[in-house]
Amino acid sequence: MRIYTRTGDQGETSIVGGRVSKASAKVEAYGTVDEANSVVGMTIAFIPESEQEVRAELENIQQILFDCGSDLAKKEGMEARRPFKVEEDVIDDLEARIDAYIEEAPNVERFVLPGGSQASAYLHLARTVVRRAERRVVALAQEEQINPMVLKYLNRLSDYFFALARVMNYRLGYKDVEYERGGKVFRDIKRKGD
Repeated sequence: MRIYTRTGDQGETSIVGGRVSKASAKVEAYGTVDEANSVVGMTIAFIPESEQEVRAELENIQQILFDCGSDLAKKEGMEARRPFKVEEDVIDDLEARIDAYIEEAPNVERFVLPGGSQASAYLHLARTVVRRAERRVVALAQEEQINPMVLKYLNRLSDYFFALARVMNYRLGYKDVEYERGGKVFRDIKRKGD
């Protein structure tokens, strides 16, 4: 099997329903989602073997991120022939996991510095790359109609990584380091979100 096609040598790439510039907002959006997926894969390598449930959750998230990329890589209007893959149920599942992790980790009152255990550090990296992917999808949504569930999923996913990073530190015996130069921003972490 040959993986190079030479069709992109002029700066364009194929999407579902046509071709676009590799510099387009569409390619930037689904490319950044792909980057986030790669960071999640790297993160899994740092999750302890004893945390099989977490590893399975992250692998499932990789599948959904691939679905997000697929939904974004369609020419506008193609969803009639190729329906969107990301639906509300995956967001509901993510919210349930966030709520469970928020309950498990100790409360904090200030912003938390990324770090602690290797697992937590990589989860924070995943969180920030997902936030960038979210910004790229917002930019694309200002140009064309997209699956709104993709944007909603990415917004929740960064919250999920924050909650899980804190839980991994807690489970592995690391204390979160709070940002000292700012005031108290959380009255109750269980209300975190935007």
